[in-house]
Amino acid sequence: MQSSPIRKLVPFADEAKRNGVKVYHLNIGQPDIPTPQVGLDALKTIGRKTLEYSPSQGFSSLRAGLSRYYGKFGISVSPEEIMVTTGGSEAILMSFLALFDPGDELIVTEPSYANYISFAAACGIRVIGVRTSIEEGFRLPSVEAIEERITSRTRAILLCNPNNPTGYLYTRDELLRLRDIVLKHGLYLISDEVYREFVYSDEPFLSALALEGVEDNVVLVDSVSKRYSECGIRIGALVTRNRKVLEAVMKIAQARLSPPLLGQIVAECSLDAPKEYLEGVFEEYRDRRDFLIGALNRIPGVYTPMPEGAFYTMVRLPVDDAEKFCKWCLTDFKLVSEKYPKGETVMMAPGAGFYADPEPGRQQVRMAYVLCEEDLERAVYVLSKALAAYNGL
Repeated sequence: MQSSPIRKLVPFADEAKRNGVKVYHLNIGQPDIPTPQVGLDALKTIGRKTLEYSPSQGFSSLRAGLSRYYGKFGISVSPEEIMVTTGGSEAILMSFLALFDPGDELIVTEPSYANYISFAAACGIRVIGVRTSIEEGFRLPSVEAIEERITSRTRAILLCNPNNPTGYLYTRDELLRLRDIVLKHGLYLISDEVYREFVYSDEPFLSALALEGVEDNVVLVDSVSKRYSECGIRIGALVTRNRKVLEAVMKIAQARLSPPLLGQIVAECSLDAPKEYLEGVFEEYRDRRDFLIGALNRIPGVYTPMPEGAFYTMVRLPVDDAEKFCKWCLTDFKLVSEKYPKGETVMMAPGAGFYADPEPGRQQVRMAYVLCEEDLERAVYVLSKALAAYNGL
């Protein structure tokens, strides 16, 4: 397993902060937006006298609430087809353990969420990347490019939509092409749809579970972490209509006993957050996106396409090695000012870790626009000064 590109440089950031340096965290998708008040209130008013195990598949009331929530997006599933998990991460791991044997192959678009690669390594799964291009906005490759990577050991295609780390939103035509490939080759389609609430284009979001003809082939991965700013409660879901897959996943769920009790209580109440909450969160991220992308592309030599969803973007930097540069920003660089006499710097996630073959990501970083616009403006300014200093060495 590789170290996470999102967290591997944390010790250097911590050391910089101990030395009084202000660090702008663009590396991790940790929202700064408050959790819904209904969720916080539920945590404050727990009346239980015993904090007990929950059912392995999660509380029935939470699963019923999730079923109603999915219905708003054209996803028709019953509570019995929903498995509550310890975050979306466990849903990914459970799907890998249920669908693959060691030595089997998983096809992903690259760049991809780095933990897919790590979880696959932990399960003995070989990741086969299908390259997408920053020049083309990371759109889905051709059917031929995908099919030429399918072998007798291929078991599934994994798609993140809207995409982490690129922010790309897959179109209806692209999803239909994937559906046809899945049917033709008898594969599963694992669809990570954690960011469905954050779609900024006129192209409507389409869930893989709303595609006709692949009802038994789709496994959906979900999480409340991002849409409700509840990363720490560790509540996600695995959703599928395939009964055999659910039976296999249940064995894994029983072995780990149950998902977090307190997290389920908060998540269930958060489903009742007023629509104004999600609308406000959406508008805030859209405004941050518009600002950050414009500001980055005004830095000489920097390029990033306009993301259509989520709150990430992959950025090409004019450096020899992005990981080396990211570490240097934390260990050797600080921009001193009157407000910050001990300096400011930025933390980013090196792009190589989002590829199975790291070479295409050598000059790329992933940025998350989870800071307020004022901090984003300052972070971009600091980055521009860091690039000038680094390339002047």
